[in-house]
Amino acid sequence: MHTYNIDLDMVKELDEKCLKIRKDLLNLIYRIGMGHLGGELSIVEVVVALYYKYLNYDPKNPKCPDRDRLVLSKGHCSETLYTIFADLGMFTMDYIVEHFETLDTAKFGMHSNRKYVDAIEVSAGSLGHGLPIALGLALGARMQKKNWRTFVIVGDGELNEGTNWEAFMAGGHHRLGNLTVLIDKNRLQMTGFTRDVMNIDPLDKKLEAFGWSVLEIDGNDMYEVCEAFQSLPPADPFSRRKPVAIIANTIKGKGVDFMENTAKWHGGGIAKEQLDIALAAVEKNRRIR
Repeated sequence: MHTYNIDLDMVKELDEKCLKIRKDLLNLIYRIGMGHLGGELSIVEVVVALYYKYLNYDPKNPKCPDRDRLVLSKGHCSETLYTIFADLGMFTMDYIVEHFETLDTAKFGMHSNRKYVDAIEVSAGSLGHGLPIALGLALGARMQKKNWRTFVIVGDGELNEGTNWEAFMAGGHHRLGNLTVLIDKNRLQMTGFTRDVMNIDPLDKKLEAFGWSVLEIDGNDMYEVCEAFQSLPPADPFSRRKPVAIIANTIKGKGVDFMENTAKWHGGGIAKEQLDIALAAVEKNRRIR
């Protein structure tokens, strides 16, 4: 990858934000009793970099027509977004907990729902559909001659779904340079390692064959994440160039030693004694630059 002039102080600030988001996320999952912490922890750096630096987005006006669109296709990891929304002042954490999957007043669910939360672009949870929808959004921006960019986050296990590959084929065919897919390659899914369930490698070669420009990074290293986002060309609707796929190699359960690289933590709650250990681990594993 080309070396870009990345502000190290900015990277350090984003690292500290990741530390806070991980702690807040763990506390949220403890309070609501259920989550998908493995994948929620693995995407923290990517999502923090977007919402606090690279996404053209105003939390006070989440439906601004000129905003960038972020589609979280791996919708079972929506609690990471909720945690960031709370940190941005869009909701309090108490409000999220109070309205989480309640019978009459539910606004927040295990899988995100755009009907109830303006900040959610696409209702997700049925895996494999976020990328096709994002493709449509990118095509829509081109048709409307709008400069906003569409980002979509998919899991590597989610690439078992065939609709993704139809979307990859269409994105390459239409040369949607305003579309960026972020692949959270944490190597694990609910039932085991992705390579054993349905091997997707060599992923970079496959995406290149479908007409995509591919970057591969350490998705839990904020410096590399920032380099990748800073390398993106402008998202003007007139240029027809390859869409960008960022393969973010991450660790499932990142930051919590007993959760890392363990399929068991794909989904579930966390007990109080586990929470205390997890919070201590996140602090211990804070990145020092």
